[in-house]
Amino acid sequence: MARWSYFYLIRIEFLGFRYHGWQKQPNYRSIQGMIDKTFAFIFQHNEFKTLGCSRTDAKVSANNFAFELFTLQVCNTEKLLSLLNENLPSDIRAKRIDEVNASFNIIQHSIEKEYHYYFSCGEKSHPFNAPLIRDFGHQLDIERMKEAALLFKGKHNFKRYASKPQPNTVFEREILVSEILTNERIKANFVPTASYIYRVKSKGFLRYQVRLMVGALVNVGRREWNLEQFKATLDNPEGLPIKHIAPSSGLVLNNVYFESDSNNR
Repeated sequence: MARWSYFYLIRIEFLGFRYHGWQKQPNYRSIQGMIDKTFAFIFQHNEFKTLGCSRTDAKVSANNFAFELFTLQVCNTEKLLSLLNENLPSDIRAKRIDEVNASFNIIQHSIEKEYHYYFSCGEKSHPFNAPLIRDFGHQLDIERMKEAALLFKGKHNFKRYASKPQPNTVFEREILVSEILTNERIKANFVPTASYIYRVKSKGFLRYQVRLMVGALVNVGRREWNLEQFKATLDNPEGLPIKHIAPSSGLVLNNVYFESDSNNR
């Protein structure tokens, strides 16, 4: 294994609709695969490594994803940022590059992750919304969903919100923020007049947890569950797993915060 000499924290944003998530996988187009291909073109060699702050599901997008670049050569960060954006496809953009030291650990040193899930309901929306705003079709009771979202806050056992957990999986997670907001971030003449964001923040999430949380909220919005049935999914972790998983294309990793961030709140 190469003994890396230089380390860089790189922030990117991407539209994930045509990718099979961040992580490189054989026979699938991934964000990491495209990033590595671009670095190989820029450097004219493969003596580097990239490591993401987390995996993302297929079609998930990001406003502020982070990955670490390990190299044997020093990089001019301004020039490298420019070269990345000249050569990356239009649905991936590099935002910032900072040099870090060998002790930096992109997995262990992340302190919070914030996800947004964009959705609409009621009248079928324009197809242009498909990559980012999930159309749930049915009219949803947004006020009841807002009440339910608040019940996620705090420490809970999320065993029923985990997909294929491992024997050593830690199910207790603390949700720092859980709220439904009116969508004021994505605006265009084809965006539904009424669209929403489910905003959730925690130190870490289980596999598919956020999408299962959204699915549970939609069950409440469709009046398939009342608030007591919803609350029981948290109070009784040994019950049946949540089955309704929201589609991935509405999910956006909005931000990842690190110990070194001066503005991490």
